[in-house]
Amino acid sequence: MNSSVLSAFARDHGADSSMGMLLREAGKLTSEDTENVLRAQAELGLRFGEAAVRLGLVSDEDVQQALARQFAYPYLQHGQANLSPRLVAAYEPFAPQVEALRAIRSQLMLRWFARGRRALAIAGAEAGDGAGLFAANLALVFSQLGEQTLLVDANLRHPRQHEMFALKPRQGLSDLLAGRADLDVIQRVPSFVDLSLLPAGTLPPNPQELLAREGFRNLHAQLESRYDVVLYDLAPFSAGADALAVAGRVGGVLLVACKHRTRIASIQRMAEQMPEAGAEVVGSVVVEF
Repeated sequence: MNSSVLSAFARDHGADSSMGMLLREAGKLTSEDTENVLRAQAELGLRFGEAAVRLGLVSDEDVQQALARQFAYPYLQHGQANLSPRLVAAYEPFAPQVEALRAIRSQLMLRWFARGRRALAIAGAEAGDGAGLFAANLALVFSQLGEQTLLVDANLRHPRQHEMFALKPRQGLSDLLAGRADLDVIQRVPSFVDLSLLPAGTLPPNPQELLAREGFRNLHAQLESRYDVVLYDLAPFSAGADALAVAGRVGGVLLVACKHRTRIASIQRMAEQMPEAGAEVVGSVVVEF
């Protein structure tokens, strides 16, 4: 097949030529490889990606990632972007854990966000219960839906979100609340155009007081006006009243328990005290992180 015929074939198979372009942009194929794939595609009656895999030029994972880009569903191959490997929604979008996250996302869309709500707090009982990791992965799956999503690290005692997303520590929520910064401290997460992070910022000596001030209410209103979904990762319930202060202002909270770790009594205490603080308990999930 000469080059003019190859070009005509590519024009007649727009999606396939787009696949070829994406694989070339990713450095997986050369121009010569592309011609060989197009030739095999025509001879064998395969899709471009199938032909490229058949020839041993790319892997199934390479093709899946190119398809994800075609359909605006971003995810990363292992080792890319230096994000925490525990962000399964970033690296393993077809894993059972991520399917479960999507199911939770769907329930939240129906039961909470469809009611005109834009923000939700994520709370765990104890440090190590996995609430922060769950919040990070949930933020990812919301952004993969195309929702402009903001993850707020409201754990002003032991923040971890900037580490998970490989972002340099800098000013953040605490600095905003103290009047020492403005909204440009919000950082967009590379590789996920619809996901942004507001890091915790400078560790303050008075986290509970900062979060209970009127300034937090005003900031929260600004964030809701700018994003489709705002998720707050809270300090553990056992660490003090921080979680109550934030959840009460946000209006709704999702409780996170860790299998074989979180005590039922701890979850019950959270479920009882959150409504008293003004937060509706939207639901609860059990994680195995």
